[in-house]
Amino acid sequence: MRYPSLGARALAVALCVFAAPAVWASDYELLNVGVRARFSQARVLGQEQPESFREYDVSTTVRLPWSEPWSPEWELGTRLMASAGVLRGEADKTGLVASAIPLLALARQDGAFTLDFGAGFALLGRPAYTHQDFGGALQFALTLGLSVPLYERFGVGYRFLHYSDGGAYGHEKTGVDLHMIELTYRF
Repeated sequence: MRYPSLGARALAVALCVFAAPAVWASDYELLNVGVRARFSQARVLGQEQPESFREYDVSTTVRLPWSEPWSPEWELGTRLMASAGVLRGEADKTGLVASAIPLLALARQDGAFTLDFGAGFALLGRPAYTHQDFGGALQFALTLGLSVPLYERFGVGYRFLHYSDGGAYGHEKTGVDLHMIELTYRF
């Protein structure tokens, strides 16, 4: 059996991703933009983390077209969270980091509370730091977050984020767990 070439497959994916959403364009909605400061712990999902990290970034969240009312007060829906910033390790070694993470969110219809979780990818501009080697630039990204309104259109939230190679670069590599506070402007 002959399979389509890589170029043909890439074109098919591009058409699905970029052409089909035009049909649902009105269903996409910019929900918020924000700034986040992250502080890590010394443990990584059960392992000792060899280096302490801080991350600072800007983020945005977009509502995707797939959602369903959970009840009269709650909605279960999909979102896309994207961010770009810096990851700083010990000895002030700093690298760029960018992520794109699809989310499943449970949110109150009035915007008073949102709980979300998701899995996606992150790109690290510096995969090796003073005491920690991530193995490569491409990392899996897992997240869990909650947010509440603070004042008018401003909100505050907590987010847990885990970067890991999932064993892709070898099982001896360690990821990083980050706990962050986020300040957002909601649209």
